[in-house]
Amino acid sequence: MIASVTHVELDGGEASATISPADGGRLTSLRVRGRELIDSSIAHRADPLHWGSYPMAPWVGRTRRGRFAFAGVDYQLPINMEPHAIHGTTFTKSWRVVEEGSLALEIETELSDPDCGDWPFGGIARQQFELEPDALTCWLEVEAVEAMPAEIGWHPWFVKPDSVEFTAGVMFGRDDDYICDGRTVSPPPPPWDDNFTEVTQPVNLRWGDLTVSITSSCEYWVVYDMPEHATCVEPQSGPANSLNLGPTVLQAGDRLRHWMRIAWS
Repeated sequence: MIASVTHVELDGGEASATISPADGGRLTSLRVRGRELIDSSIAHRADPLHWGSYPMAPWVGRTRRGRFAFAGVDYQLPINMEPHAIHGTTFTKSWRVVEEGSLALEIETELSDPDCGDWPFGGIARQQFELEPDALTCWLEVEAVEAMPAEIGWHPWFVKPDSVEFTAGVMFGRDDDYICDGRTVSPPPPPWDDNFTEVTQPVNLRWGDLTVSITSSCEYWVVYDMPEHATCVEPQSGPANSLNLGPTVLQAGDRLRHWMRIAWS
């Protein structure tokens, strides 16, 4: 196993991808025909929530007040977006390079840090990246070492596109705390900072004559298109606050694994 490194570049000629294992295992650049698709501008790097494309594990979105119960025990997560816990533990960790090639990369990290108690169940997160002539495919998984709840997903900050083609059948209602509360509603027109399911795939983003299509094995998506500089399109295995609404449950040795594919034409 190779120690954590600052960045790894996958170079496919017309397209290149840069991943920073040392900076949350995030995709920091995806360039297609000279156009940068991922917002990693210096102006936003002070907050790890607001740049690149990073993995969310072992939970996604906001967990209300950082509190949840599992198997009859109450837990408190560290608060990293007052007053809630958001987007898991892995986007601020240093990842180790397991295998590296010119067009592929595998990295991993622990879900919990014993010094700060950020996840009470332990476990491992792994990512793989594969660059092809017309797409970047990302895999993310968590492996449990004991019974635990879990959800995973991606949070890509795309440079603001000229247009977004996104259709969903269901949106999850949220309350005044910006937390999914279990209700479902018909999606209103944008702008959004919301959770959806029954999403028509692919989701298409357009910059001039470049069309980028996003597909995923995940059934849940968040779209955040309120910022002027970026749009986030986030495939997730479950909705936000799912640790309280009904998460995926893993037993020791179980793995939760999904993929996201960003393709261009």
